Order: sequence, then C-alpha cells, then structure tokens
Amino acid sequence: MALWFPYLPADRLRQQEPNRIAQRPKRQSSAPPDAAPESPVVFVAKQKNALRLAAVDAAAQRQGLAPGMALADARVRVPGLIAVEADTAADRHWLGLLARSCTRFSPHVVPHPPDAIAIDIAGCEHLFGGEAGLTEALAEHVEQRGMTARIACAATAEAALALARHARLPVVEEGKAIRTLPVTALGLDDEATLGLVRAGLKSIGAVATRPRAALAARFGIEAVRALERLLGEEHRPGTPLRHQAPLRFERRFAEPVAHERAVAVAFAELLAEGAQVLEERGLGGRRFRLTLDRSDGAKRRLVIETGAPTRDAALVLRLFDERIASLADPLDPGFGYDRLLLHIPLAEPLVATQPALDGAEKADGRLAELIDRLSTRLGPGAIRRLVPNDSHIPEQAQLALPAIHALAPVRWPAPRSGEPPLRPLFLFDPPQPVEVIAEVPDGPPHRFRWKRNLHEVRLYEGPERIATEWWHLPPAPLPPA
Repeated sequence: MALWFPYLPADRLRQQEPNRIAQRPKRQSSAPPDAAPESPVVFVAKQKNALRLAAVDAAAQRQGLAPGMALADARVRVPGLIAVEADTAADRHWLGLLARSCTRFSPHVVPHPPDAIAIDIAGCEHLFGGEAGLTEALAEHVEQRGMTARIACAATAEAALALARHARLPVVEEGKAIRTLPVTALGLDDEATLGLVRAGLKSIGAVATRPRAALAARFGIEAVRALERLLGEEHRPGTPLRHQAPLRFERRFAEPVAHERAVAVAFAELLAEGAQVLEERGLGGRRFRLTLDRSDGAKRRLVIETGAPTRDAALVLRLFDERIASLADPLDPGFGYDRLLLHIPLAEPLVATQPALDGAEKADGRLAELIDRLSTRLGPGAIRRLVPNDSHIPEQAQLALPAIHALAPVRWPAPRSGEPPLRPLFLFDPPQPVEVIAEVPDGPPHRFRWKRNLHEVRLYEGPERIATEWWHLPPAPLPPA
C-alpha cells in the first residue's frame, strides 16, 4: 500500500507555521461571507540561476500553477500568491515522522522521498477488516495530521506508488490500470522518458508490448527493471525504518519487598543494566523515570533530569537520592513493592571527551553535577542561567532559562578593548526621568540632569533608535479590490 502526499510542503508548513501562510485576500463584495478564497502558496527554489516553483498547494494548482514554472510568470498569472522558500530538509524530516507514525499499521514501512510512503501490508490487512478497512484507517490517520494523501494498493511497492501518483482512484482492476498509466510512472530520468515519448510509447502498456532486449539496448537496463516491477514480475525489497526497543528495565519480585536496602540493590542493578544498553547505542540519558508498584496496587513515580546526557549509574543514583530526600510526602512501601520499572524516555548521543593530561577532573563536569543536584532538590526553575538572545531591544537581549535545560554555558561576545559598551549596563524599572539639554532637536546631549545633579557630556556615541520589531507584527490588511 502506498501513500502519496501531493501537497506535502504546504501541508507541513500549515502544521508547523500556520501564521506564516494564514494571510488571505479580502473577499469581493459580491461573494458570500463564507466564500473567502485561500491565497495560493508556492515553494520557490533556485534552478539554473532562476527562481522556479519547486512545489505548489491545491489552491495554486487549481489556478494553473505547476512545479517548474518561473516565479515571475506565476506572479503574473496569480498576483496574490504567497511565495515561500523551499526547505527540502524539513520536508524530508516531516516525511520521516509520517512514516514512523504509520508503523502502527505495519512494521515494514519504507519512506520514498520526497513525498511518498510504501507499506508492506502482507499479514496485517486482516487486522483492519481487509484492504478496504486498512485504506479507510490510513486515510483517517493522515487526515488527523492535516495531510492530503492518495492511497493505492498493488502487488509491488513500485506499482502501488505509480497508481497513487498517476491512476484514477479507486482502482477496479490493477493490471489494466497499470497498463494505462503514462510512461512517467516508470520513474526514469527526463532523457529516457522523452525518448520513450518520441518513440511513440506513451503508456506502460505500449512499452510492455516491446521486446525487453530492444528496450534495454536503447533505454538501458533500468527501464526494463522498472517495467518489470510495475507489472509485478520483479520484487525489490525496501529498507524499512529501524525500530529500537524502548529503554525500559524491569524487576519483579516473587514476594513483596519492603526492606529499603533490598529495593536499593535492585534499583542499582536496573541502573547498571540501563547504562550498559545506553553505551551499546552510544547514548546518554537526559530524563529518568522510576515507577514503584506496591502490592496493594498503588504506584509512585519519581522523575529526574540531567543537564547533559549521562550513563553514570552512580550519578543518577545520587540524583534519585536527592529527589527522594526533597519529597514532601515520603515514600511508604506499605506491605512491600512487587515491581520496579526504570524508563529512560529522553536520551541523546553521548560522545567521548578528552580528559586533562594531568588526570584532573574538569571544572565543567563538577559544575554540571552541582546544577543537576540543586535542580533536582529545589526544582528545575529554581536555578537559572542567562543566555544571549538575538534581539536589538535591550530588555530582551538576554533570557533567563533553567540551567538544567541549557546544555552548556553560551560564551557572551567579549567587548573590544578601549571601546565603551554598546548598551547601558543597568536598566531601571520603572524608568527614571532625565532632563536633557541639546543644541538641536534629536541631536547629541550637551548636559543632562538626573537625580537633581547636573552632568556635562564630554563624549557621546549614537543615538541608537530602538523600535518595535516589525517582523513580529501582524500582516497589514490588503487593500480592497
């Protein structure tokens, strides 16, 4: 079964940045109130020193715009279109997320960039009531994610993809529908496709009537292989998404355990097991969750976070001790625990670090451990770190973020020697009145009075005009047509 997303870039942008393309032209006076047309959205990429359309949405396609058209020609046809720079990496990542979400229907899911997914449904379709039920479930699944998709089913992945892209759905007879597809369904390069059309072979059925040896001699062996895959004569297995087992480690007891020492030993074994698995995967945990199940059915969950990825079992154990010590309601084993569950929901790559030549421990590691301990004991928002922010408004030029979420201290730009600071060192809240005397309006001050004291100005720099960031303002309404 294949899913083709004809408007994937536009659907992705509407989900991730709805305000970016939410602008719509004003309605005509004669149109009904609920008939506001959408602004066409096109995605632009530079091709051969010219801006051309790389993708369009449904509204742009209805108005005659298509990929490959020059942006200038598209603006002449549709003056009110919205042009957005194409982001191939974001589209590929979005397709990967969609493919991973489809693993609930089958474990064998293969993304086909830039805009399609193939799913091997052998042995899975009966769980959803057959192919029709699975198709309906997939359509509802992608619709809930705001995506427009065409779904088709065939004997091979290539045939299903070709039917989804080029056939009129629903397909009644697979073999007949495949033979009526255009030669572009073969997926060959532009030169080979143009050669087939010039030879009078405009459909898959016309190509299938020709001897395979003659096709291979003139258009290459890839053309023959693509034809055989469409006709179901050759099967090429795809590379499905890799599925890694979740980082969950469990200890069950035959009899409920209430002794603190026995629970601590079992938890230390879980941490050691988790550290070994993290090392095998090259990861380090950032969030650890411990669930204690009592024999009477009550559950208690403890969560800790670290500022940097780690697989140090001793460090994680100390952080859990800090968390337990800071509980307002102490842990009560009751009649004992019958299960311990350690889950690591957040893990990141952990690379090896070079220690100091003298064997001394770096200060950064001790500082990170201190931040983890204080944040665990006092709360994530109690310890904060100032980081620079890209804003020309002075009060927004820095942010106070939780130190445990800022992985590493950001180095602030060092001022040049002999130069005054670009911004004031202190800001007063509320502002304090200053009386300024200048020769000309908006000119440099000669003297000013602050807190009843008169100050003479010897040197000055500026002025710097600080205004609202215009790129964050809502778009101005369009003039009436």
